[in-house]
Amino acid sequence: MSKHFSTINKIPEKSKPLPQKPSWRRTIRYYLLRLLRLRGGSKEIARGLAAGVFAGCFPLFGLQTIIGVLLAILIRGNKFAGAAGTWISNPFTYVPIFAFNFQIGKFLLKAQEFSLPQEHLQLDSQSLSEVMDLGFVFVLILFLGSFIVGSIVSITTYFISVRLINRWRASYTFKGKNGIGKRRT
Repeated sequence: MSKHFSTINKIPEKSKPLPQKPSWRRTIRYYLLRLLRLRGGSKEIARGLAAGVFAGCFPLFGLQTIIGVLLAILIRGNKFAGAAGTWISNPFTYVPIFAFNFQIGKFLLKAQEFSLPQEHLQLDSQSLSEVMDLGFVFVLILFLGSFIVGSIVSITTYFISVRLINRWRASYTFKGKNGIGKRRT
């Protein structure tokens, strides 16, 4: 009887493969394919993406996605593409994008360099109001630069994404209701 149990213990078990941590390239490819496979026309998707890119050029942290989706609804674009387009500004690109936007705004307004003289470091009502005025000018310059850069980048995004989506969709043969097909070779 012990021989019977010993043979049962020797039966090999199927080992499950360990889950792999997805690479950043695979993650980017997944979301890119998901964006390209959205339902709707290529112009609708491109309008949503352009709305999201426009909203992503503004320094409104936490509101960019909401603004991108609202703009996509307003211009009849794809809402998911609008949300995805806001990721043009992410923790890695915040500083370069907003510094560039500020420089563009400063160039357009021909603004002088911003510096706080030592007299502004006193805490009285006059110096506080002067610092607040500088803050308003800073925000004005940044938002003007963000508007100009966002307009140019979103228009460019629209035309490039329409072409890419049309080209990508033309290279696939769609079969059935669910849109699954094989790539043309």
